[in-house]
This record gives sequence, C-alpha cells and structure tokens, in this order.
Amino acid sequence: MLTGMHVAIIGGDARQLEVIRKLMELDAKLSLVGFDQLDHGFAGVTKMKIHEVDFHDVDAIVLPVHGTNMDGEIQTVFSNEKMTFTEELLRQTPAHCTVYSGITNDYLDRVVKSVGRKHVQLFERDDVAIYNSIPTAEGTVMMVIQHTDVTIHGSRIAVLGLGRVGMTVARTFAALGARVKVGARRSEHLARIAEMALEPFHLNDLEQHVKDIDVCINTIPHLIVTASVIAKMPAHTLIIDLASKPGGTDFRYAEKRGIQALLAPGLPGIVAPKTAGQIVANVLSQLLSADLKKRKENKK
Repeated sequence: MLTGMHVAIIGGDARQLEVIRKLMELDAKLSLVGFDQLDHGFAGVTKMKIHEVDFHDVDAIVLPVHGTNMDGEIQTVFSNEKMTFTEELLRQTPAHCTVYSGITNDYLDRVVKSVGRKHVQLFERDDVAIYNSIPTAEGTVMMVIQHTDVTIHGSRIAVLGLGRVGMTVARTFAALGARVKVGARRSEHLARIAEMALEPFHLNDLEQHVKDIDVCINTIPHLIVTASVIAKMPAHTLIIDLASKPGGTDFRYAEKRGIQALLAPGLPGIVAPKTAGQIVANVLSQLLSADLKKRKENKK
C-alpha cells in the first residue's frame, strides 16, 4: 500500500489513466495536474493547476512518458493548460522526492541534476521495455498491413537490431510466415538470430542485404538506414522506424527516392494505451512501494 505517499501526476496521455487507477487502489494521495478535461470520475483525487500544488509535500512526481520537451513544457491530452517543469518547481520538493518519466532529454537531465533529485527513466528498465515490445510488435504488424499490398506471409523483411524490441518484432513476423533476416553487430546477437532460425547478417553488410526486401524495420536509435542503404532498396520497400525521434533513417532521401518511410516511436501508447498504461502502472507502483518502505525504515 502507498498510504501516506503524495504523488503528483503531471500531464500525459491515456496511459496515465491506468497509473491513476493503480495508485488509487494502493491508497496514495494523488494530485492531478493537466487533467481538467478528463471525464473519468476518480474519487478521492484532486484536479489542480500546476501553481496550486504544494510541492513541499510531494513525495514523487510522475511526468508523461516523454517527460518534457526541450523547453521544459509538459504535454497533456486532457487540458489546454500550459505547464512547464522548472528548477524553481522542483526545488520546492523534499530531498527524497523522485521524478519518474519514460524517457529523458538534455533539459530534463539538467533540471533534475541541478536540484539534486533522483530521476527514474522507466523505459530504460528491461522489464518495461520487454513488456512494451509486445504492443510495439503488434502495432508494427498493423502498419505493415496498412501500407503494403501483399501478405506478410512470404514477405522478405529485414529487422535492424536485436535489442528488446528487435527480438520481439523479428519473432512476431517470423511467426506470421515472413522470411525474416536480422542485422546486428555483436557476435552473441548474430548467434541468437541463428538460434531463432532466422537469417543473421552483420550491419556492416547492410547495403547488400536490402537489395531484395519488401519491408525494413529499424530499431536502432542512430542513423543506420542511410541514403546509400536506401539507394539499394527496391522501389516498393516500406521502411518502418521504431527508434526514438529523430529515428535512424534518412527520411529526406527516402522521400526523394519515392520510398515510403514511417517514423513510429511510441506505438504502445497508440495501439494499446490501456495495456501500455498497465505496464507503466505496475512497475511504477512497485518502485513507489519500495521507496516508501525504505524511507520508513530510515526513520526507525
């Protein structure tokens, strides 16, 4: 239980609704900021403007999955209120206050470090990333069906990267009957690809391996699908980039060549917001419970 813990949930999308429900069940005190247009009747929680929150009493701040933008603004789909996460705001919090977000950026890192607060990036955790890879893979299947005129079964698909997302995506398309090849650099990843009965190739040879593909799915968060790679692809190839913005694809050259390239980060929140929210809520509740227990033990 989280009885006695004050959590400020600031902004976000439909995934935050599952976080709110979970923390309510655990008896946390919740202050909701950026939810004034929300129709859900959450009993026992308070909707507030950001300047109305008493941050001196806040034990944890839950930001949207994307944290803030580079100007510190917090996005929300449930309000038109402009909200900015600042050093002045964070300095009001107790020293033990922890900031939670899915990912981070230079602005958010700078603010948290300057004030000396703990910052937890949920999407850096293996458990969250692996759970999220499931709706990501399902969303990728949906996009391939929508943007191609052939079946997945029998299609030639290249997946770039065998991380937590790449592995699930490759396995999913193989299960649907696609002929899947997977590019990686590490020898243990190449061995795992072979063990999965898929075709491994080294990313140094990427240009050679895209000459006959129908779909290219990138999961690597730096420029890997370069102009020279795109130039070797068949004209009908569909590129789906699952990496965080700005992705790992030269979208300018893809457009110039007439190849459809789609940047699709954050698919879990789009195709399965309830499931994606439950994933975040379950892990977040565990972390908050551990934090509360530790603080109680330290007071003894």
